[in-house]
Amino acid sequence: MYGRAQKIIYAVFVIAVIILGWSLDNEYYLQLLIFIGLNTLLALSLNMLMGYAGQISLGHAAFYGIGAYVTAILTTTYNVEPILALPAAVGAAMIVAWIVGIPTLRLSGYYLGMGTLGFGMIIHILFREWSSVTGGASGFVGIPPLEIGPLIFDSRRSYFFLVWGVVLLSIIMCRRIIDSRVGRALRSIHDGEKAAAAIGVDTKKLKVQVFVLSAAMAAMAGFLYAHLIYFISPGTFNFVASIRIVTMVVIGGMASIWGALFGASLLTLLPEWLHAFSEFEMVVYGLILMSVMIFLPRGLTRGVIDIYYRYRKSHDK
Repeated sequence: MYGRAQKIIYAVFVIAVIILGWSLDNEYYLQLLIFIGLNTLLALSLNMLMGYAGQISLGHAAFYGIGAYVTAILTTTYNVEPILALPAAVGAAMIVAWIVGIPTLRLSGYYLGMGTLGFGMIIHILFREWSSVTGGASGFVGIPPLEIGPLIFDSRRSYFFLVWGVVLLSIIMCRRIIDSRVGRALRSIHDGEKAAAAIGVDTKKLKVQVFVLSAAMAAMAGFLYAHLIYFISPGTFNFVASIRIVTMVVIGGMASIWGALFGASLLTLLPEWLHAFSEFEMVVYGLILMSVMIFLPRGLTRGVIDIYYRYRKSHDK
């Protein structure tokens, strides 16, 4: 029954993507939906680490930036084909995550948060100050459009289908991991790391592995972002971006695959609705985050479901 319900959800998702992709002619709306897809990838990646494994990360935008800058440098400076730059971009993020994760994930709680925050700040400074390679504060220009064989993704509609195809594959992959033995081990670490270690879970190894997986997904989003905009700058991958990703996960609902989609959608559309408060972006995010934690501590997805069940239960009486 559970598998059948998942198939129905996937079918509805695919149909919705096809309808939106072919019915929308406005490039602005298509680009907005593309950004929702990219943010969903980022939220999914952090949700695997924070929502399921219980490991706080305040520097996740660094991996997003590594994916973007590696492909930008390879394709623009060294004329490498974008499709060949993809494994290099994702691989670079995975290697960095493995090197950083081994010592950092020995920490826990606030100390882990501060460690990942420091890492994110170092990477951001590197993007900004290594101007001979990254373009510095002025940004990196001239990134070519994404080409895969005869396919050239130089229109918003084609890129829309590419991004949401990657999102669907990522959701399926994450769902399979969570429903597997590895997923159960991750949830046991989230509930109690010492207890998980006591029953034989290799917590150190598993935390590094999920950190590397999370980094790879974020780098994939960075790769797609770079070839969508054709320009990147350090400001896109700063501390505010990391907090925005955390907010997406918390608002959508931690340990919820589809919650990542809802959280990313809300946080992507919110700036469009609140132009007047653009100078107080962090304040608005803080208020939203605080309100959700107080009134819907399990996030929008689980919170709405809980409200629905309470409503039905009260009326069944």
